Amino acid sequence: MDLSFSAEDIAFRQEVRDFIVEKLPDDIRHRARRGWNYLPAEDYVTWQKALHVRGWIAANWPVEHGGTGWTAMQKFIFEEECARASCPRLQPFGLTMVGPVIYTFGDQAQKDYYLPRILASDDWWCQGYSEPGSGSDLASLQTRAVADGEDYIVNGRKIWTSGAHRANMMFCLVRTDPNAEKQQRGISFLLIDMTAPGITVKPIVAMDGSSNLNEVFLDDVRVPQKNRIGEENKGWTYAKYLLGNERTGIAGVGRSKMRLQKLKEIARAERSDVGGSLIDDSGFATRIAEVEVELLALEHTNLRNLADAAAGRAPGPEASILKIKGTEIEQCLNELMVESLGYYGMPYDMDLLNPDWNEPPIGPEHATGVVPEHLIKRAASIYGGTNEIQKNIIAKAVLGL
Repeated sequence: MDLSFSAEDIAFRQEVRDFIVEKLPDDIRHRARRGWNYLPAEDYVTWQKALHVRGWIAANWPVEHGGTGWTAMQKFIFEEECARASCPRLQPFGLTMVGPVIYTFGDQAQKDYYLPRILASDDWWCQGYSEPGSGSDLASLQTRAVADGEDYIVNGRKIWTSGAHRANMMFCLVRTDPNAEKQQRGISFLLIDMTAPGITVKPIVAMDGSSNLNEVFLDDVRVPQKNRIGEENKGWTYAKYLLGNERTGIAGVGRSKMRLQKLKEIARAERSDVGGSLIDDSGFATRIAEVEVELLALEHTNLRNLADAAAGRAPGPEASILKIKGTEIEQCLNELMVESLGYYGMPYDMDLLNPDWNEPPIGPEHATGVVPEHLIKRAASIYGGTNEIQKNIIAKAVLGL
């Protein structure tokens, strides 16, 4: 594909920049710059509703379902400019994950009801996949759904459920045929109202001190069978399709480019042990250059993937490559930032966790949020399917081994 920017692309980039300046409040931008993981739900909704009004909320959706009709290059420009301007990250569970499943495999009633609500940010979704003992081996999940008239009765437990404490809807994998010859053939895909009786959400405190992760208990939860996506016992097919979209999004090229810029700013400000700025230290500069080259290669790979999507090809096993390299690069950048801060990498950013915290910061402004981001993103190579599992997918589905 042509990787050069046309005059139309340059004009579109300016249009995106002007829109962000006009529609993103400064206080939200400031909070997002310090750490996306600590933003209140209202900040995300404010930004997403502004994008919805402009028609820019679902870049990867088909036009007939509310998508933008953008070219691959426009999608790339939009992601890059939003990351550069520290816009809140679009919540992926509705827009990137379950939305495409609904418009691809859902019935007309499901499309008519759920898709407009996802676009308008009227629903906040979470993902009910992992269970205690069923993470990488997801097909072994034990949450049961038993038919009862026009409903299912669901019992089980989900874990590591990001955003469940905020969500009013969950897309959930459940076992509907415990006697299936293969475990994957006995799973169904349900849309569950999180306000239904029998659902309990328990927060999990993560390494960075946040509690965005949760454990969800489902005790005799009644779910209408009309909330099942597609055929009963075919949920594994829809789950794999969803994971392809999730892993593509995890590549996070725009976010990593922003982190690379911040790393260079820190390295210019901090001093080397041998004198001068850290960025002038040949050893440290070499490490920055190495990760920058890796990021450039990922960027081009992501552009090819966007071009495939624009041509109507759904994400395949190649998405695993984006997931592996994207998370490895993200973790490397975070590690380099923590290392470059030296002693300033040690103080904890209590004001991110507690809005009432009124003590002055210990280190410089550029140290804010670095350690919490490093800690929470240690899990980036695990969520969305561990990188080890992604390598197995590539070996089997891409290389034919």
